[in-house]
Amino acid sequence: MKTAVVGATGMVGRTMIRVLEERNFPVTELIPAASEKSLGKEILFKGKPVKVVSVQDAVDAKPVFAIFSAGASTSKEWAPKFAENGTIVIDNSSFWRMYKEVPLIVPEINAHVLKKGDRIIANPNCSTIQMVMALAPLHRKYKIKRLVVATYQSVTGTGVKAVAQMENERKGIKGEMAYAHPIDMNCFPHGGSFQPDGYTTEEQKLIDETRKILEDQSIMVTATVVRIPVVGGHSEAVNVEFEKEFDIEELKKLIGDFPGNVIYDDPAANKYPMPILSHNRDEVFVGRIRRDHSREKCLNLWIVSDNIRKGAATNAIQIAEYMLEKNLY
Repeated sequence: MKTAVVGATGMVGRTMIRVLEERNFPVTELIPAASEKSLGKEILFKGKPVKVVSVQDAVDAKPVFAIFSAGASTSKEWAPKFAENGTIVIDNSSFWRMYKEVPLIVPEINAHVLKKGDRIIANPNCSTIQMVMALAPLHRKYKIKRLVVATYQSVTGTGVKAVAQMENERKGIKGEMAYAHPIDMNCFPHGGSFQPDGYTTEEQKLIDETRKILEDQSIMVTATVVRIPVVGGHSEAVNVEFEKEFDIEELKKLIGDFPGNVIYDDPAANKYPMPILSHNRDEVFVGRIRRDHSREKCLNLWIVSDNIRKGAATNAIQIAEYMLEKNLY
């Protein structure tokens, strides 16, 4: 089971390799690929060093899977080349997500749409993944009418450069800036780039991807993305309006029984999800579950998950596992 990781030296790429190890994915040969500046570097896999190769070399090796975390332009150029060679591409960039013919997959929710012959599969945005994990069982039971979401996103979502900026600021060191503003002791409502309507690309992803994954274009979604000075995970305040009335205890059980979710909700004991709790874990933590008294059939939730793990690397590996299990490769 030859497996390539494209973008192997980045934060998500390295985590993908670690998750392949942890989950005992049946890799017979790991092919770590990256840009020219990383060629020849060594990455440890199962205790052994493996040399980083060019993306072209990875294509030529004809792996069964190529798991991408290398940015939209790389995915646009190289994913079709792998696919033409018969490789299944699981892409973590935004490039392929909204193509009608490309499945956008959170395995616990919509793996059923995958079929033999799929050669490019999109991994959703990290913020979308954790939100739909909490919402999918509720949508099936009560039908979601409208979502209002505000995200509080870790600097790890921007990458190594952003983490370095925050650490430099905490040490009083002047260094390269990943953001237009200081991030330590600060937060700003800016994730992605601004569109003509005033929303950012990160906000638009939450809108478009949620509808595609939940297979319901009628869901109304509005979002505000905020970057905060933490590592460990993204947090989201989500207000949900349903078409049907709900029982709060039944609703909590639906969330908690859904694979991958953990209810962490005891405010009297100061128990609620936090990035420090989700760091290096694959679960989606849901708390502060309470009825919105300002409107009928409305609910408030607080959702936290590690954006590098379930929000990116782990979800991608789970897609590959499903393809193997169902013999779709």
